[in-house]
Amino acid sequence: MKILVVGGGGREHAIIKALKKDKRVSKIYAAPGNGGISFDAECVPIKAVDIQKMTEFTVQNTIDYVIVAPDDPLVLGMVDALEAKGIRCFGPNKAAARIEGSKVFSKNLMKKYGIPTAAYETFSDPDKAMNYLKQNLSFPVVIKADGLALGKGVVIAENLEQALDAVDSFMKEKKFGESGSSIVIEEFLTGPEVSVLAFTDGKTVVPMISSMDHKRAFDGNTGPNTGGMGVIAPNPHYTDETAAVCEKSIFLPTIRAMREEGCPFKGCLYFGLMLTGRGPVVIEYNCRFGDPEAQAVLPLLETGLLEIMEAVTDGRLSEIDIRWKNAHLACVILASGGYPLSYKTGFAISGLESVEKSGAVVYHAGTEYREPSFYTSGGRVLGLTAAASTLNSALEKAYKAAELINFEGIHYRKDIGKY
Repeated sequence: MKILVVGGGGREHAIIKALKKDKRVSKIYAAPGNGGISFDAECVPIKAVDIQKMTEFTVQNTIDYVIVAPDDPLVLGMVDALEAKGIRCFGPNKAAARIEGSKVFSKNLMKKYGIPTAAYETFSDPDKAMNYLKQNLSFPVVIKADGLALGKGVVIAENLEQALDAVDSFMKEKKFGESGSSIVIEEFLTGPEVSVLAFTDGKTVVPMISSMDHKRAFDGNTGPNTGGMGVIAPNPHYTDETAAVCEKSIFLPTIRAMREEGCPFKGCLYFGLMLTGRGPVVIEYNCRFGDPEAQAVLPLLETGLLEIMEAVTDGRLSEIDIRWKNAHLACVILASGGYPLSYKTGFAISGLESVEKSGAVVYHAGTEYREPSFYTSGGRVLGLTAAASTLNSALEKAYKAAELINFEGIHYRKDIGKY
């Protein structure tokens, strides 16, 4: 089979490494890919959001199966365009991808179907949003841009001034373009956060190993939100009892709700959960594998990833026995100095050969390769992943690997797994 993986980050590298284990895979393309991915797949210089060029390439190269990994092309309808050409895909269509593409849609879905989530109000008029904030809220509150914003369209406002600034930034200054035309203002909840990715074919839902992402840029869970600075799996707060509650009150009701709304979800559905005093609640949905959660969860998968993905596409997920390794995994993200705000790129990366010898796995996110070296090309540069029989051993292994890498401005959190 010839496979095309759409995207070019650490998540896509993890997907490609998992697919390479399948003997049926004869060729993997990645569009656009990155420096590290180019050693595991043939990179094609097509932007992930370029639906027309991606469709043309797929048809011209008789691709057998396409995995659309990032949120943007899914929300724009890339799966719809490919399926219209008779191409089999993994990922939700445009209607189903709204579960991430519109916070207003997902919050209203949860309210309608009784799926536990934070109390909220939605606004498309900035003045009304500001008046609401001035009148009747205690702080902190959470303010979310309705649309996609590279994982950065969420502000936890500690006071009225910060809340008004967030509304102004999203709705008036258009910091994230049209994504901030509508916003959600919701109550601030506390408790351990859990990421649960799940395979679903629109009928059956199979949760993967749970994980814990670390969104804040700096140690102590401080600094601005990022796309994710590290992750551990499984999540120590997520017990079997909690998993049973989530399946009954969140996972299955969500799949049923999407079916009822006429937009069954097929692909990987990400449940961002918080374990509160009143039980597990949904903080957010994503319509794809999380990044860096995929880098911590997919290495624990024993069943072939392509086998599972094809079963999702064909609506026969219930027939697949999905097995997992009994291990702990830690992933530490090495980022450019200044990320997620302003940062410079183009710096040579050293130490990668030593990491491979250490037993850790390197997932490339923001790198390019220019003979004979790798260079930084993004905010999140590398994900160093290590597996072990205990969480502490996995973390120790990942951090030892991190010490072997160097590039100008290198930044990573030293406390992954502690929160």
